[in-house]
Amino acid sequence: MFKPVCRHAARQLTSTNRAAIAGRRHLHTPVSFDWKDPLNVANNYTEEELAIAETAESYCQERMLPRVLDAYRNENFDRKIIEEMGELGLLGATIQGYECAGVSSVASGLITRAVERVDSGYRSGYSVQSALAMGGIEEFGTEELKERLLPKMAKGKLLGCFGLTEPNHGSDPGSMETVAKPHPSKKGVYLLSGSKTWITNSPIADVLLVWAKLESTGKIRGFVIERDQCPPGTLETPAIKNKNGLRASLTGMIHLDACPVNEANMFPEVEGLRGPFSCLNSARYGIAWGTIGALEDCISRTRTYALERKQFKGNPIAKYQLVQKKLADATTDAAYGILAAYQVGRLKDEGKAAPEMISMIKRQNCDRALINARTLQEVFGGNAVSDEYGIGRHVANLFVTQTYEGQSDIHSLILGRAITGIQAFC
Repeated sequence: MFKPVCRHAARQLTSTNRAAIAGRRHLHTPVSFDWKDPLNVANNYTEEELAIAETAESYCQERMLPRVLDAYRNENFDRKIIEEMGELGLLGATIQGYECAGVSSVASGLITRAVERVDSGYRSGYSVQSALAMGGIEEFGTEELKERLLPKMAKGKLLGCFGLTEPNHGSDPGSMETVAKPHPSKKGVYLLSGSKTWITNSPIADVLLVWAKLESTGKIRGFVIERDQCPPGTLETPAIKNKNGLRASLTGMIHLDACPVNEANMFPEVEGLRGPFSCLNSARYGIAWGTIGALEDCISRTRTYALERKQFKGNPIAKYQLVQKKLADATTDAAYGILAAYQVGRLKDEGKAAPEMISMIKRQNCDRALINARTLQEVFGGNAVSDEYGIGRHVANLFVTQTYEGQSDIHSLILGRAITGIQAFC
């Protein structure tokens, strides 16, 4: 049984608390609500992170945004964008050394958020370069590979891609059919054969990180293919055209026909799915930030439109409850999504982020961004059909972000397994 606090102590405690509360009231001025950062997450960022966010935001709004509409209409990815990002030190930003910035995971998330605020396709190109291609080489490659490739990739002089998904195996990469076997007459050389699909950057990539099964053991290994080292006919990377989403990024296939790769370009230690999944976790973490950036742009565009659009006796449609509720729901989900991504970023840098945490924020932020963007699209009425308003482009893109690097249902099963201890994939 709890013992009651004596009345004198209670009176003393109450008096002390009242004085402290009164002091705080005098010290702090009233705080206004910022719809762009509803929960003041920016208060948690370091000065360096704020500076990086400002640099990324300025670049994306001033130099990327003016190009995105034409890029989306014509499925045209301007490779100069990667070089421009490299000049600002935005590529492979978390990597230490090799002419990379070596910043925090939160800082890299802020970069991703700024890029996807413009377009998910641009963010896809950026993420594949930074998290998948560069991140994979940095984590698993030999020191020779790192020193030779990463500095040029950090400057955008070499473009990378990541080949895991196959035509017959999307959510089941363990069943991949791409194989690597020793060259019959050249020692220290493997021949890779197989196909990969839905590969961002592949049509123009210089460095292709491809996962294949060793014919002898069936173990999955990572290989770094350098395009300029491939004989004619052994490597083809046709583009996939006429997409409904991510039209501002280049997507293609990888066809390998006995493509020779030096054993020195095979990751020496990692085998199985641990290698590709480790790379994907870093990219998924970035997607959790990026999709909220896209949602934030949808909120901003919808707010502006609702304030300017006059209906029903000349009132701005922002006056009406249904419009305000749509904005309130979207703004709340965006604020919660950024807080969650921030928390996981801090844990990631401390080595305390479980893979399931990344599954959770990737799934939740992708789903909520898509749902809210679709709802906000309704505020535009028939004007949403026009690509000049931008909202439809975000909706089409966000559907794709929900499907790749682990479709939301797959991440649900990953979380379900962690919660129950029961495997639901087979």
